[in-house]
Amino acid sequence: MSMGDSSKDFLFFIVGFPGLQPKYYSLMAAFLLCIYIAVITGNSLIVVLFVIERSLQKPMYIIILSLSDIGFCTVALPKVISRYWFNDGYIGFYVCLFQRQLIHYFGTLNSLIMMIMALDRYLAICYPLRYPVLMTNRTMRLLIGFSWVTAMIAPTISLMQTMKLPFCGPNTIIHCFCDSLSMNQLACADATLTNLISYAVAMFVLLVPLSFIIFSYLSILVSVLRIANTQGRMKAFSTCATQLTIIAIYYVPRFVMNSSQKIALVMFYSLLPPVVNPFIYCIRIKEIRQFFIKWCVHRNRIVSRSLTISK
Repeated sequence: MSMGDSSKDFLFFIVGFPGLQPKYYSLMAAFLLCIYIAVITGNSLIVVLFVIERSLQKPMYIIILSLSDIGFCTVALPKVISRYWFNDGYIGFYVCLFQRQLIHYFGTLNSLIMMIMALDRYLAICYPLRYPVLMTNRTMRLLIGFSWVTAMIAPTISLMQTMKLPFCGPNTIIHCFCDSLSMNQLACADATLTNLISYAVAMFVLLVPLSFIIFSYLSILVSVLRIANTQGRMKAFSTCATQLTIIAIYYVPRFVMNSSQKIALVMFYSLLPPVVNPFIYCIRIKEIRQFFIKWCVHRNRIVSRSLTISK
């Protein structure tokens, strides 16, 4: 079957984790649902905090990362949860293409946001006097908007190549969601060129931002080591700690995964950042910690007053 009118009736079947025994289906669905709820709750809280508290609106990339994490998990998890909870693993051809596009879009967006995070710290530490002029809120919004738009280019190039392939036989996707490699493997024609283009695009999206991130943090390291004051060095390193932690969580599992195509590893590197990031924000970002401390103090005062009145 080629990409004609009949393709709209073609259904793929999402396998999920190969080899998982049916008796564990409900447990797996509940586990993935808990992850989804944790991601939505944690990242939504970060988004709400940034909207209502003006003092938190400086690092604009954090709210975009939270929105991206919410978007990725909303696209990736509901179908595989449905597959294990209701044995509903079928997904339409064009729905699969749409899911595939968004999966790669949010991955590309995160990669670009990581690069903006590195740029922000690079300017702050290497050019501290010029930083307030170079990295204004307007500049950050422009960079974020540029990332939202350009992140769609790479997945679209890969998608256009996949749409040229005929699909007529096997429809079983050995994965938890639709992605380039899983779909290309099911084509009825030679997909070598398509796979090569998809791989090249993926490496470009991954390695170009990573190259800049490495360059920026090496420059930061050189600048910090030039600081004579030990306290000044620690303060400079501290300002980078949050971003470095988030970047490491995003990139390190991806390079580990390159040596293995196991579905569990793919899901690990895909879901770990959305789950962990809100906790990192709350622990490492001073303004968020202060907000929660004020909120807890205010709440305790209200509770104390209520108890006093009731007595």
